[in-house]
Amino acid sequence: MAPLENLKDKSPRWLKDVGDRITRSYAVGTQSFRPAPDFLIVGSKRGGTTSLFNYLLMHPGVLGLFPQMRGKKSTDYFFKEQHRDSDWYRSHFHAEPYRAIKRRQLGYRPIGGEASPYYMWDPRIAQAAAHLSPAIKAIALLRDPAERAFSHYQERVQNGVEPLSFEAALAAEPDRLSGELERMATDPGYYSSAHDFYSYRSRGIYLPQIQNWQSFFPSNQLLVLRSEDMYDDVQGTFDIVCDFLDIPRFALPTTKTFNASQRSSMPAAAREDLMAFFEPHNEQLSAYLEKPRLWRK
Repeated sequence: MAPLENLKDKSPRWLKDVGDRITRSYAVGTQSFRPAPDFLIVGSKRGGTTSLFNYLLMHPGVLGLFPQMRGKKSTDYFFKEQHRDSDWYRSHFHAEPYRAIKRRQLGYRPIGGEASPYYMWDPRIAQAAAHLSPAIKAIALLRDPAERAFSHYQERVQNGVEPLSFEAALAAEPDRLSGELERMATDPGYYSSAHDFYSYRSRGIYLPQIQNWQSFFPSNQLLVLRSEDMYDDVQGTFDIVCDFLDIPRFALPTTKTFNASQRSSMPAAAREDLMAFFEPHNEQLSAYLEKPRLWRK
């Protein structure tokens, strides 16, 4: 299976829109043959979700979202598309008759899923995913939260939605996020762009996010990995993921990083402040996961 960047449809926007309407109409009409996702890569943002999803697409037993040629990694169903029903969501996953053909070729049933770094961060999504299908397996990639925060900030700047300096953005974060969780709790269909865009510091407090997912999915259905371990040993980490998803191990044709952005140096003072802030949270996470210190000063 080709990675996302090779699957991207190069057609004009209007032609894509027409094609999307036609294929989605067909897919919704055949949703009774389409299962829920087998897996979700749920986060963290700027933690390697795009890279891991691309590695999985290289595996012959992993199917991308339908239609494959669109090269999408996420439906955004659980936070931006909640006004749609589960038929629409299931329409994005390959039908069982097609999987049966692939199964005869492979000797095992192919699996399908999607990836969104917002799925771990929005506290409503774990419950919604469990309600859709309690058999889903979830994968969380956790990156050094200080590095993650700055990478997140840089992405927002590059996308033209962050006018502040990094230090100013960190200082503004409490005001920007004020009241958003409360509104999200009272309105299941509300998507908070502020909660998504400007959660540089708070999004790196991982323990409550992991505990939230584990309250709806047992430990054997949630795989927690360090992003740094994947970057250091892509194939070794990929083998762990394959074992978790019950698919045969597969030698990746490339271990390059996907969706990397240009890097500049984090301001030294901001780095020190973030490292001090995250230190107790990281210690609590390490103790909870029963793993040695995850990130050192």
